Amino acid sequence: MKEVVLNNGVRMPILGYGVYQVDPREAERCVSDALSVGYRMIDTAQAYNNEEGVGNAVRKSGLQRDEVFLVSKVWISNYGYEKAKASIDDSLRRLQTDYIDLMLLHQPFCDRYGAYRALEEAYGEGKLRAIGVSNFYPDHLIDLAMNVDVRPMVNQVETHVFNQHRQDRKFMEELDCRIMSWGPLAEGRNGLFTNPVLAEIGNAHGKSVAQVALRFLLQDGVIIIPKSVHKERMEQNLSLFDFELTADEMARIETLDTAKSLFFDHHDGEVTKMFMGWR
Repeated sequence: MKEVVLNNGVRMPILGYGVYQVDPREAERCVSDALSVGYRMIDTAQAYNNEEGVGNAVRKSGLQRDEVFLVSKVWISNYGYEKAKASIDDSLRRLQTDYIDLMLLHQPFCDRYGAYRALEEAYGEGKLRAIGVSNFYPDHLIDLAMNVDVRPMVNQVETHVFNQHRQDRKFMEELDCRIMSWGPLAEGRNGLFTNPVLAEIGNAHGKSVAQVALRFLLQDGVIIIPKSVHKERMEQNLSLFDFELTADEMARIETLDTAKSLFFDHHDGEVTKMFMGWR
């Protein structure tokens, strides 16, 4: 598996398996399938309510702990230093591990500074190998990064062919913060699976539209975590390293960028109110 190197030297797979919206009752089975076909990074979160299933699958997989890169996220109801500190220990317990490879703040709301101090402390104690954020726009990211001791190593944001973050990535690069995608297939929105540009390129390589969309992100240096509950789709989403998009194909896909979210605008007051209701 190809890896990226974070700003603290930790090596992280560029492709993993995401368990967002995976039913907690199905999480163990899905993660077991993902590990069996070759995934070595699993992305979960406190808010997904399936950390325990992830931990069960890893424990029963027969793999050594250092062979699996675990990612989780602190939810906003656990923000503030004391709550976040306790929640990290809770995640460790549910995941049945002594350390988490990457822990993120899930949203840029509530007491993110207090929560990030807890991440920094757990990082210093060896409970977390790397720390970062999720859904932080440039203003959120710059403000945090310039006022903490350990700068975020990863920013996980909605990233797919229709929202490529060209401008935002310039700020991430300045801060040596790697971009990680959630929703790399946009959950099929905006007609992704029938997009004629992606379909034509896929036909040229004998690959599906989904594989082309994912390969585009990988070649662009984006860490991705596609999700499926079907083992055969997991295998397809992993089969991305036996072909390469040409410079012309990459350029054509770049033209699909609308630079707009298909899900949430974290600067929209109504979106903020919605998240406050989820605390």
